[in-house]
Amino acid sequence: MHIIHNTIGVPKISYEQTAKNEGLFIIKPLPSGYGVTLGNAMRRVMLSSIPWARVTGVKMKGVSHEYTTVPGIKDSVLDMLLNIKGLVIDKSDAGIEWVYLRRSKAWVVTAGDIQTPAGITILNSDHIITEIDRDGFELDMSLRVEKGVGYMSMEELKSREDDVHTLLLDANFSPVTNVRYDVANVRYADMTDLDSLEIAVSTNGVLAPRDALWFASNLLVSYFGIFNEEGLQIEGEFLSDVLQVLDREKQNARSELDRESYTPIEIIGLSPRTLNALVNADILSVEQLTRCTEAKLSSIKGFGRKAMNEVRDALQERGYRLLWDE
Repeated sequence: MHIIHNTIGVPKISYEQTAKNEGLFIIKPLPSGYGVTLGNAMRRVMLSSIPWARVTGVKMKGVSHEYTTVPGIKDSVLDMLLNIKGLVIDKSDAGIEWVYLRRSKAWVVTAGDIQTPAGITILNSDHIITEIDRDGFELDMSLRVEKGVGYMSMEELKSREDDVHTLLLDANFSPVTNVRYDVANVRYADMTDLDSLEIAVSTNGVLAPRDALWFASNLLVSYFGIFNEEGLQIEGEFLSDVLQVLDREKQNARSELDRESYTPIEIIGLSPRTLNALVNADILSVEQLTRCTEAKLSSIKGFGRKAMNEVRDALQERGYRLLWDE
């Protein structure tokens, strides 16, 4: 990470679910310019590179092309195909499978009427596909479902299609429907030119916004890694080690807690022998004591089972417990 993080600390990420299938991520503080760098990269990957499932082909009994109408159905074949493109499908594996839709009575046909095998789930079961307006008409359709990535055009589908009776549907496989990012200035101490990055992510429901962000970040890491496969560090003094920075922040947080909350251990009324054992082990406050485990206390010289029970009872009377009890 940038050397500036030795001063400002590791960027913090907060998440808020703003609506169903929508989330807002806020990442700050970042060095100046890094908001656009990270935001643009994450946006492009989430919109183009996350795999999911779509319908790419339809066979319909008695229909040879999409520019036709079928007696007994209110919609044209083209309208039905457009409705089928709106199916939200969850598919567990990457293989190509067929699902089936058969109705023979007057009926508003929805996605819930589609027969699916194990491993395929249609999430928007109330999505309308068409309407049969008279009994006796048989609607018989087969839908090809496949899991892919990116955009599959009609030209690409035609180049691989052998069955002339299959009506083709171009497909944008990504479950992410929209990504927006904004960059604002944020201050840290006397630094006023740092970045705060906001990323708003919307999906179609088969993948949570948080999972989309994780997938995109892992994909970018895998690509950036090929630029330095040997893991060599160049000008290391101008880089910060994220693990070291996090460890330092934890230590500072513990020190700050000790400074802010310090209740002398004498207040809980321990016997002189037990109190002396704790003081000699540099356990001087109630806060320090409650962060001790039973194993740690047992390792203190002169601290036996009687002292342990005394400490547990004294803490319990005041609503505290040892870490071992949690």
